[in-house]
Amino acid sequence: MKTLLLALLSLAFSMPCHAAGRPNIVVILADDLGYGDLGCYGHVKIKTPNLDRMAAEGARLTQFNCPAPFCAPTRAALMTGRYPFRCGMTQNPAPDGGPEADALHLPEKETTLAQVLKAAGYATAMVGKWHLGHKAGFLPTDRGFDEYYGIPYSNDMRPVQVLEGTQVIEYPVVQATLTRRYTERALGFIERSKDQPFLLYLAEAMPHKPLAASEAFYKKSEAGLYGDAVEELDWSVGQVLAKLKELGLDENTLVLFTSDNGAWFGGSSGGLRGMKSAQWEGGYRVPMIARWPGQIPAGQVRDQLAITMDLFATVLDVTGAKMPDDRALDGRSLMPVLKSAEAKPPHEYIFGHLNSKLGNVRDVRWKLHVLPATQIKLKPGADGKWLDPRAPDGVTILAPYEQYNLDAFPGLNTGDAAAKMQLFDLQNDPGEQHDVAAKHPEEVKRLMAVYEQMNKDVPVIHEVKRPPYKK
Repeated sequence: MKTLLLALLSLAFSMPCHAAGRPNIVVILADDLGYGDLGCYGHVKIKTPNLDRMAAEGARLTQFNCPAPFCAPTRAALMTGRYPFRCGMTQNPAPDGGPEADALHLPEKETTLAQVLKAAGYATAMVGKWHLGHKAGFLPTDRGFDEYYGIPYSNDMRPVQVLEGTQVIEYPVVQATLTRRYTERALGFIERSKDQPFLLYLAEAMPHKPLAASEAFYKKSEAGLYGDAVEELDWSVGQVLAKLKELGLDENTLVLFTSDNGAWFGGSSGGLRGMKSAQWEGGYRVPMIARWPGQIPAGQVRDQLAITMDLFATVLDVTGAKMPDDRALDGRSLMPVLKSAEAKPPHEYIFGHLNSKLGNVRDVRWKLHVLPATQIKLKPGADGKWLDPRAPDGVTILAPYEQYNLDAFPGLNTGDAAAKMQLFDLQNDPGEQHDVAAKHPEEVKRLMAVYEQMNKDVPVIHEVKRPPYKK
């Protein structure tokens, strides 16, 4: 009996002290990863064995959307659990976008996921793209993260520089090594924090333009530079999962993986219409994979409607952390859905932003474009290509020159021309090709009533005017 007791004590002291307590949280956010960019979502050339395995060992959602089809609003929704119109972030901060864009930030009155978990005793770290304010006082370490390493906005916004905490430690940035370095930082934090509950927010740089990959992945995929970048992103996820297993944290860690919006040129919207920045489904719908051995059954595929803010609510649910007030949260915990296919969907309706306004509303089948869907319009030159003012120049932006252009549109670019009050049957027409509003006036009326009710909460928000971009 004495020998058995000593053995059990030895085992207890060899395990992380919180192994039976509150779970660790790892949120991995890809940048501009399209709905069809992963093997488990149908891509036939890009090899993503780690994310495919993560999906096989957990749950993969097929109807997971962002509230806005571009960066900062979705990141704000993730950090606050609220629609962008509530949290005041409906446009992108940009250090090179004029004085107003330079000053944009997540309002001080908002409470971030990091602040909530930090107050609950979690160690918190962020690695990668923040994009919720880059001035002093608005960086990750000012908003609940104990440590930060990364480019605080998009990797094509000048000056492209890496911060450690609040200090610039690298300029210009060698982007080919970003994914590797971000991964190393993430692994270091997990190692240092293994004996206490932690939140790791790994906001990857890829596959946002300019695309880049390290020597180990460059020109190695079957899908060009875009494939190289995504395959290294997949490697990064695999390294995080391997470290959790190595440290015995595997079964006490919820890992969530998704993207901030749809694909840019070179990616894949998986047969959906449009791309990043468009109000078509290719701008909003993204991959979402959740893994938590012992809590989320393996091999689950879910088609319930979900949205970015649900990740915030899910983390509160599993950690027991509480918001400090009774503000409106739009997210709902995904744990019931992740555990059971019979669970009630977290949302009957979700809404999509068109900058500061609500542009559309959808349920699991129907989508009503109250405002006309916009699609990015880039003016081609005489050679038929668009000249990107933020392209790699070998001086301020260091990345491969062979970036994608207008001929690599990621989604469908056909269908009925955008107009007000269009209705699409996403069940039978996922590519939003045919407006059926005239055939289903009762669905238009129903969805419009839901839209009008939510729209009562939408304030008039000043939209930043951006001067013509200059280096």
